[in-house]
Amino acid sequence: MKITSPNQSILPLTAKRNAQDCLEIGGCDVTELVRRFGSPLYILDEFTLRTACRQYRQAFENYYPGESQVIYASKAWSCLAVCAVVASEGLGFDVVSGGEIYTTISALDRAGMTGATLDKIYFHGNNKSREELEYAIGVDCIIVVDNWLELETLVKLGGQLNRQKISIMLRLTPGIECHTHEYIRTGHLDSKFGFDPHQIEAVFTYIEANSVLHCIGLHAHIGSQIFERQPHEDLGGVLVQWYKQGLERGLPLSQLNIGGGLGIRYIEEHDPPTIEEWVKTVSRSVAAACEAQGAPLPKLISEPGRSLIATACVTAYTVGSRKEIPDLRTYIAVDGGMSDNPRPITYQSPYRALVANRMNALNQETVTIAGKHCESGDILIKDIQLPKTEPGDILVVPGTGAYNYSMASNYNRLSRPAAVIVCEGEANLILSRETYADLIRQDRLPQRLSPA
Repeated sequence: MKITSPNQSILPLTAKRNAQDCLEIGGCDVTELVRRFGSPLYILDEFTLRTACRQYRQAFENYYPGESQVIYASKAWSCLAVCAVVASEGLGFDVVSGGEIYTTISALDRAGMTGATLDKIYFHGNNKSREELEYAIGVDCIIVVDNWLELETLVKLGGQLNRQKISIMLRLTPGIECHTHEYIRTGHLDSKFGFDPHQIEAVFTYIEANSVLHCIGLHAHIGSQIFERQPHEDLGGVLVQWYKQGLERGLPLSQLNIGGGLGIRYIEEHDPPTIEEWVKTVSRSVAAACEAQGAPLPKLISEPGRSLIATACVTAYTVGSRKEIPDLRTYIAVDGGMSDNPRPITYQSPYRALVANRMNALNQETVTIAGKHCESGDILIKDIQLPKTEPGDILVVPGTGAYNYSMASNYNRLSRPAAVIVCEGEANLILSRETYADLIRQDRLPQRLSPA
């Protein structure tokens, strides 16, 4: 099997057509997986995920002359199995809530890796609660501070918890634009995230006056699903300038986090850089800026999410009803939709699809793939060419490892799908399918409404 950059492949790296003319992933027949586990079904290919982790690590070793650390942006998909695989490949974690901290630590504990990885957890977020910050301090996360309220809260918590030192990084808004959906652009000045450039002097002064704030580095993230390399090249120079400024003021800075954001190929027209090309760009940018500005090389942190896990997963659906509108459109409905993949209705995200139980069938018609929710906008893919489908066919949508399960909902009281991880012909359940009983597990009925 030819090993390519996973983010440039639409299907998982192990995907192939087997002798039964069915799609096979990780040595497992997708149609058999649906028969065994039901649908919709998330199918995660362990080999593709591990390959992406290793390509990131190896590329930094090859191109960055200093120390580096890859951390997984776990908001893409946070669950015990994913965290365990990622940690076993030497990656740390970017977490954005108390729940993600808890999931990560639970995974590390169960996998016997707690001691080796706890110091690689970085806690992000623009409105962390006091309780979340206290939890993060208690487990020694590095806190990526986003605003003044957070700085002030940490100083108060340091006193209340009798902490001499709380390790922090500062999230800064670099003012760099990139061509992506406006909801996932985070580096431009009109963003809810981070301190603006004109605040940096005041922030540095505040940290100097409060010794509990042990500032070890700076962070910036310019967006997601990015195909351009120039914005990331520009980011190195901007961050190093502020890094040197902090060092000259005596702050104990030693790390720079340049975020993530590398895009993937959802459809054939997409052409993202490889993982190696992206890492080469950011590594050389930071190293060159340090040399030009006379600054020591920092430990370089990156936090990929989508480009690590999106391609590693597909979603399998079962085809149901058909509606043909002459001279206008043909709708094919599947047994999932916006509750298991909210990205099309949220970001207008494009996907492709294939009929997994008839891989050799020729495309015969243009159809629109509709979900089953009571919502006109519940459209997974508009106007895609497919073979003629029949009820019961298995339709697979690739590229669903990032922001699919993590953003899944119970809209219309649908239960969230199961997920399996496949490797060398073995399939293991990593997320159970929710039951009807699960849907009302947190419901409470006041006694006056239940006289019995």
